[in-house]
Amino acid sequence: MIIGLTGGIGSGKSTVARAFAALGAAWVDADDVAREIVAPGEPALEAISRRYGKAVLQQDGTLNRAALREIIFATPTEREWLESVTHPRVRERLLTHLERLQATPAAYVLLVSPLLFESGQDALVERCLVVDLPEALQRERTLARDNVSRDQVNAILAAQLSREKRLSHGCDVIDNSGDAAFMRQQVSALDARYRALAP
Repeated sequence: MIIGLTGGIGSGKSTVARAFAALGAAWVDADDVAREIVAPGEPALEAISRRYGKAVLQQDGTLNRAALREIIFATPTEREWLESVTHPRVRERLLTHLERLQATPAAYVLLVSPLLFESGQDALVERCLVVDLPEALQRERTLARDNVSRDQVNAILAAQLSREKRLSHGCDVIDNSGDAAFMRQQVSALDARYRALAP
């Protein structure tokens, strides 16, 4: 069984995924795959550098993610172009990872993706789990974690599905506004439920 795990920026998706992994779940992170497909030598990075030039490359030829983020969150049409280049490649690579993970003895597999619904990756999963917390807390956690401006955090939040819509698509919800013990308690309950549902 594949479970899609999603949440907005700063919601703690990876922390929740690691808590499931500690209980034996297998998982793949779409963000990691998104980094794989823009590595040097990959067609997606070539397309990006052709469009934006050396401004989006580091000295070693790797992608300057901060520079690219500035461009795409300032201009929605550029974000759409980037998604048209990256989303199909991410999906293809995710399918490869998911097939490999389904061959492991894990009772279920997590597909961790911030854009699970926006990218159509929810079509790859049987259930959707939303990691939720108030938007103000998302904003504060992101500012504390990432070296980005408040304006950029607001732009990223605006580009993602609203909290209400994300929750309306979810089968299950983890409230991640509390401490780690509260989160792990919810993960443990859902782990038991997923094991019971798994074929």
